[in-house]
Amino acid sequence: MTRIKAGAVALEYEEFGSPDAPPMLLIMGLGGQLIDWPVAFCQGLVAEGFRVIRYDHRDTGLSDGLDGDGAPDLAAVTAGTAEVPYGLSDLAADAVGLLDALGIRSAHVVGGSMGGMIAQLLAAQYSDRVRSLVSIMSTTGSPTVGRSAPELVAALTASSVGGREAVIEQAVSMFRSIGSAGVPEEEIRAVVAARYDRAHRPDGVARQLAAVVTAGDRTTMLAEVTAPAMVIHGEADRLVDISGGRATARAIPGAEFVSIPGMAHDLPKVAWPRIIAAIAATARRAGL
Repeated sequence: MTRIKAGAVALEYEEFGSPDAPPMLLIMGLGGQLIDWPVAFCQGLVAEGFRVIRYDHRDTGLSDGLDGDGAPDLAAVTAGTAEVPYGLSDLAADAVGLLDALGIRSAHVVGGSMGGMIAQLLAAQYSDRVRSLVSIMSTTGSPTVGRSAPELVAALTASSVGGREAVIEQAVSMFRSIGSAGVPEEEIRAVVAARYDRAHRPDGVARQLAAVVTAGDRTTMLAEVTAPAMVIHGEADRLVDISGGRATARAIPGAEFVSIPGMAHDLPKVAWPRIIAAIAATARRAGL
């Protein structure tokens, strides 16, 4: 992994595959670190012929952030009485800054959850930088689609309290609420422990959540996307209802839609072959 100045911030990133292969930028969701794109998943994309780049957003992992500023008042942010330190457009600009720093003129872009929102913004606002777009378990920002199950909203906004073990237990519980069924307990614990040990930055996650809350509806903007696009969504997703994925596909001209039975708000290993194949097929529609 390497740290590089990417516009306004320094970002931690990692690459897989040949530097001469078509570049593919992976953008993770809320609070997600680059390790949330599993190495084996990345290698699956490398096997399809891509140079794969994963990175930490600002305020997560080992990238720059606003540590020390404290968490925003999400109730005030939602009510419109408090400003946010940055928005999703700023996170999209970070991604462009990373491409610039790496000397990449354009890339295939894949985003999951909040990363899907950022990928959508890239495809709409930086069309010359996006060869193809894949939006996974995401939504348009319209309040009428992609809504979370009510009990998950409180869980998502709950503060991380206690030490390492308490935070890990909270994260395991959250995964059980939003993740796909059948993931072994030891696998869940290993993943959340790796996240905590690498970088535990709950205030940064809260700042990112504020950016999501204030992002607005991208439906009209998505009509401007010209890149080949694929929307992938799990049929068991309770955090971002599948209606958000369907609406995204309807909003993007020519977008294809894939729903995956049993998949919730995660990337279950059983679904990797289908997801990787869909990503590769979308890139090939763009002529690589």
